[in-house]
Amino acid sequence: MSQIAINTSQNVNINFTTASVGERMLAFIIDLLIKVAYAVVSLYLFFSVFDLGYILTGLDQWSQMAIYIAITFPIYVYPVVLESLMEGQTPGKKAMKIRVVKIDGYQASFGDYLIRWVFRLIDTSFAGVVGLISMIISKNNQRLGDIASGTAVISLKNNINISHTILENIHQDYVPSFPQVIALSDNDIRIIKDNYTKALKIDDRQVISKLSDKIKSILKLDVDAVKLTERQFINVIIKDYNYYTGKDK
Repeated sequence: MSQIAINTSQNVNINFTTASVGERMLAFIIDLLIKVAYAVVSLYLFFSVFDLGYILTGLDQWSQMAIYIAITFPIYVYPVVLESLMEGQTPGKKAMKIRVVKIDGYQASFGDYLIRWVFRLIDTSFAGVVGLISMIISKNNQRLGDIASGTAVISLKNNINISHTILENIHQDYVPSFPQVIALSDNDIRIIKDNYTKALKIDDRQVISKLSDKIKSILKLDVDAVKLTERQFINVIIKDYNYYTGKDK
């Protein structure tokens, strides 16, 4: 397994271990078994339980194919739907503890998952040989869909989960100051906290100042209205996010 340095919007590199070809293949097999099980159950219900096979009688080949596609439709959209709902994972990926992420450090969007799904038609051609070769020769074990969408699949094993790095202890009577933080994501707070922690260690006041200004700009806060030092402000932002999202619970 290789390392991938994800460059965040604050120009900080965070190293992750890319998922190996073996891990991705095992995740694919687990997902495939789930899809096969769905197909078997749905067709069994259609033909045996509900006895709807008569519907196909007298239909031409294309009409029959359309009905089969309708019955098994969830199988075709399985990857893009579940990756969107499970933040870059499918049951197979979750079992293998791997996840799809953007190389720029942000959470992948539905559009990114959709691009990966569209390119899956190419990646799985020739019994998956195209995607396999792409993962082997690419720098970050990326298949064509990953390259096109600017994503990579990372391993979460032996690493702190992305959301864990944003945890902050806050008292039950804590009163938040900036409700605007709900516009941020777990990834945004992780990046903020990672930058801030590193800057504190070396007392890099310039980075702290730029980070504070960046947060105020993103949240559209009036700079003059924030009556806190830059360090106090960043601390409050992190705690406010934990308060509103319940990350400490």
